Amino acid sequence: MDILTQFGWTDAVEVLIVAYVFYRLLLLIRQTRAVRMAVGLVLLAVVWWVARLVGLNMIDWLLSNVFTYIVFAVIVLFQNEIRRVLTSLGRTPFFRSLARGTSLDLIDEVVTASTSLASKRHGAILVFEREMGLSNYIEGGIALDAAVSYDLLVSIFNPEAPLHDGAVIIQRGRIAAASSFLPLTLNPRLSRELGSRHRAAIGITEETDAVAVVVSEETGTISLVRDGRITRKLDAASLASKLRELLQMGETDGSEEVGEQAAGGRSASGEEAAEVVGK
Repeated sequence: MDILTQFGWTDAVEVLIVAYVFYRLLLLIRQTRAVRMAVGLVLLAVVWWVARLVGLNMIDWLLSNVFTYIVFAVIVLFQNEIRRVLTSLGRTPFFRSLARGTSLDLIDEVVTASTSLASKRHGAILVFEREMGLSNYIEGGIALDAAVSYDLLVSIFNPEAPLHDGAVIIQRGRIAAASSFLPLTLNPRLSRELGSRHRAAIGITEETDAVAVVVSEETGTISLVRDGRITRKLDAASLASKLRELLQMGETDGSEEVGEQAAGGRSASGEEAAEVVGK
């Protein structure tokens, strides 16, 4: 009863904040290799507690010294997840409003170019920068700083063009760079049908809040990737709608994608059902 009487509103606020941070962290690491690392750390903690309780002094001493450096180990092992948690916490309505300035003309140009490339089975990957900067990947590509246009995008991803390998990165409504190479996802649960372009798109959206559009060279299908999740087999109308939601209207609650995954639903035009692959 003494503990309850000393529990004030500030303690309740602290508990809620800590619980929210851990909740967001668990959401980000679920179904990823970070889960196995977290389970391993929990098992070490359990063994250390049992060793101390039973009196296994050598194991207690060894694990006590290991846990002295556990903070540094957590930072190294979970650096991507920590970065994504901090980014998620920073997505306030004010900052989301700054990211809503993507021109509808830009989206139309991207959609038109994507459908044209898909019809010719020319592979392509376009990455839209949002709140997290992509400067590291832009610097690794060929700087362009050009207006987004159908003609330019089709020219870049022409198989005979020198810049067709790699990704186009769109920053603040302009093509910042082409031929940029992105990190590949290490998710072992992905379908074998997904090639290097799709894995690169998933990888960049796992590490950042970017949105990626991928055109498959093998199948000629168009996919949209966000937060490490890929929605495949989109037509022009559904691609334009999703891009407007993500780049104009800010974050969605993901209910549309979840519904497609659970019910095997169809796209907006009634075409073949989109496939959503979780992280």
